[in-house]
Amino acid sequence: MRDAKFELYYWPGIPGRGEFVRLVLEEAGADWVDVGLLPESKGGGSRAVMEMLGRGPVPAYAPPVLKAGDVVFSQAANICSYLGERFGLVPTDEAARLHARQFQLTVADVVAEAHDAHHPIAAMKYYEEQKDAAKARAEDFRAQRIPKYLGYFERVLQANARARGEHLLGGDFTYPELALYQLVEGLLYAFPNAMRRIAPQVPGVMALRQRVAERPRIAAYKRSPRAQPFNTQGIFRHYPELDDPNATR
Repeated sequence: MRDAKFELYYWPGIPGRGEFVRLVLEEAGADWVDVGLLPESKGGGSRAVMEMLGRGPVPAYAPPVLKAGDVVFSQAANICSYLGERFGLVPTDEAARLHARQFQLTVADVVAEAHDAHHPIAAMKYYEEQKDAAKARAEDFRAQRIPKYLGYFERVLQANARARGEHLLGGDFTYPELALYQLVEGLLYAFPNAMRRIAPQVPGVMALRQRVAERPRIAAYKRSPRAQPFNTQGIFRHYPELDDPNATR
């Protein structure tokens, strides 16, 4: 484990926020290890993730945590920005790097709202303890927030397409496209009916999702046992009662 250049610490068994980091590491072809997926006998598992939270002069509040050499730091958007810049997944000019972080942080905003759709009252309470509030919150998220957020990215893609091509930023692929891909995947899992209704309104976003899925390293990773499937323990959860009941099937 210690021979890897990068060590990712995130909960095993869920994609969660760690998946955004995993995708950048995979696309970059980085030398990395997913510590949470290792057995405890090899220094992995949930215990190793918990222990990492208290380490260093600036301890992390929550995973994902990345250990890069002697430096340990957290926050998914922060880690993705660091890796994207380190591995050339963004242009070198300051404006491009700032805009890439802008996109990454916007995705993080949507992810937080997706979580709150099923946990609107308290993160530490079970979903079953807040189902009525979740139904109201999810209805607003489906009707207002998903179209607004994805519509923003659609406008960005369409504007860039007229100028330089099919990407979010400039003429080449950049790391926030991985984040947008994972966001759309999560929304398709959690709200399949609503996304069938919304998807035709954002053809550029859906096309980007397909292009990212077909990138060789991403496709290989998604076929591997290292890719964690969505489930009802993570950020994106499929509860049928929270989905759009009126979408065309």
